[in-house]
Amino acid sequence: MIITNPGGYLEIGGRPAVRFERIYDHPVDRVWRMVADPAELAHWFPSPKVVIEPVAGGAITFSGDPNMPEATTSGRIIDYDPPRRLAFTWGGDELHFDLEPLDGGRTRFVLTNVLEARDTAARNAAGWDVCLSALDARAEDRAAEQPAWKPRYDAYVAAGLPSGAPIPGQD
Repeated sequence: MIITNPGGYLEIGGRPAVRFERIYDHPVDRVWRMVADPAELAHWFPSPKVVIEPVAGGAITFSGDPNMPEATTSGRIIDYDPPRRLAFTWGGDELHFDLEPLDGGRTRFVLTNVLEARDTAARNAAGWDVCLSALDARAEDRAAEQPAWKPRYDAYVAAGLPSGAPIPGQD
């Protein structure tokens, strides 16, 4: 069983952010592999080709995003503390993956996307919803479905998350 919360909008240090939380019925080491091992990231992360230099200050590169097929993005590892925390820059954004072991061999996973621009909140929240659905499927050893992005985006806009940023892959 996975306990999920929809993405929420907040500000961190004066910057806009969206945050998601999951509780997985797996020990922290297993969840860590799903979120920090490039082979595992390929199953759910928007850019399935990830190369990580696993050390604070190390390089990280992303490619293979079907919505931006020619793009390769580079970033830097902000924090690397296995199996508790992975944080890195991704374009002008920051991604923070925080894991906390819980009783019963379960793990709390929190993804925080600190945004470069406020108007990307609804767009990014909808994208992370889709990606995290694939991570949830991976955690449950089942095939991932491809949920529709647009209804999720519309729901986040209706919930009041800032919107208006361009949508990759759409004119």
